[in-house]
Amino acid sequence: MTDKEWLYEGCCEKGAVRDGTLDRSLCSVCEEKGCVTGNRQRGIRLSCREYEIDDIAAECERSKPLYFDNGGVTLTGGEISVQLEAVGELLKRLKQSSISCAVETNGSNIGLAELIPFVDHWIIDVKHYDAEVHKKWVGVSNSVTGKVLQKATEATENVLIRVPLIPGFNAGKEDASGFVSFIRQHVCRDNIKIEFLPYHEFGKAKWEQCGLAYKMPAQKIPKETVDFFEKTMTENGFTCIHT
Repeated sequence: MTDKEWLYEGCCEKGAVRDGTLDRSLCSVCEEKGCVTGNRQRGIRLSCREYEIDDIAAECERSKPLYFDNGGVTLTGGEISVQLEAVGELLKRLKQSSISCAVETNGSNIGLAELIPFVDHWIIDVKHYDAEVHKKWVGVSNSVTGKVLQKATEATENVLIRVPLIPGFNAGKEDASGFVSFIRQHVCRDNIKIEFLPYHEFGKAKWEQCGLAYKMPAQKIPKETVDFFEKTMTENGFTCIHT
C-alpha cells in the first residue's frame, strides 16, 4: 500500500518510486522487499501483519476485562475461511478459555461447518439468491453458503444474515422475494436476524493505495429501497435489525 503524501524516491532503494508514483512491476520481481522489511515508513507499507496463534490467544486472554455485556472476540476479514486451520485452532483455544466467539464470513467454504462447536455467534453474508448470478459475480455458487447457513441455524439461534445491497446486482424490488425464498430454504428456524447493508465506498481509498482501479461507479442505495427489503422480510416472519 502507498500513501501519496509520504511517497518519495527514497522510499525504495531500487528506484521504483518516480514523481510520487510506485512502479509495481519492479515490486513484483523484488526479493528483498527492503521498503517494508527494513525501516518502518509511511510511504510504502504492508496492509497486514502476521501473528502466531499463541500471541493472538494470549492477547485475547489479557483483554478479558473488556468483554462486558456478553462481549468477546470477533474473527472477521477479508474472509476467515482462507485460513481455516489456523482459525479453528484459535477458536478452540478461546473456547477452552470460556471466551465468547463470533465469526463474520461469506459462508463459501464448507469447512466452516467444522467450527460450529466453537462459535457462539454467526454473521453470514448472503450476496445473491440466484446460484448462477452469484457464481458469475462472486466466483463461486451460493450453494455452499446455503449449506453453512443451514448447519449454523441448526446449531444456534445466534445467526445474523447480512445482505449487502448493491445497485444493479441485487437491489431491485424483484430481488427482495428472491432473498426471502433463499433464506427460508436454508434456515432451520424463523428467529434468526437479517440486516441489509446499503452499498458504500469505504474501501475505495484502500483500492487506490494498493494500485488498483476502483471500477464501481458512485451510486447510492435510497433509504426507500432498504425500507422495502426490510418490510418484505418482516411480512414473511423474519426480524430485521441495524447494527
